[in-house]
Amino acid sequence: MCDAKTAWQRCIDFHGHACPGLAIGYRAAEAAIRLFGFTRSADEEIVCVTENDACGVDAIQVMTGCSIGKGNLIYRDRGKQAFSFFNRNTGRAVRIVFKKQLSREGMDREALQAYLLQAPLEEIFDYKEPSFLPPERARLYASVVCERCGESAPEHKMRLEDGKKLCLDCCHDYSRGW
Repeated sequence: MCDAKTAWQRCIDFHGHACPGLAIGYRAAEAAIRLFGFTRSADEEIVCVTENDACGVDAIQVMTGCSIGKGNLIYRDRGKQAFSFFNRNTGRAVRIVFKKQLSREGMDREALQAYLLQAPLEEIFDYKEPSFLPPERARLYASVVCERCGESAPEHKMRLEDGKKLCLDCCHDYSRGW
């Protein structure tokens, strides 16, 4: 792993700018790397389940090697600054949750970002057990051609409607109002 200044700069370069949200993800990744003792996930041995789609997720990708394309970055929409990490090789798991710092609310963005980058990890995060199991490894599915638009999609993303195989964009949603 490169030094902290270089790693932070790589996160900024990937994300496009420095901000407190990016710093949260950077430090959460740092915490996971320290706890699990890994440098970067080459395949799916390390999995991150993020509960938000905010700036910090970009730092998670850069620092840990977890990505949606590799199947080891999963988005679980809860709107929380929380990241669950699973090490499939060891079975270890941790949920890293950002602590809302009421005493820090008066800080401007630059001061907050500096604080987040320098504070002890235990001061900015709570460490918990995830309440769910790690997701299964990514599967490969056969592609099926939609009979309406002609585009292919994996078979588990297709629907039957009026006897035709349709992709999710072409089939009509069905809801009973819940």
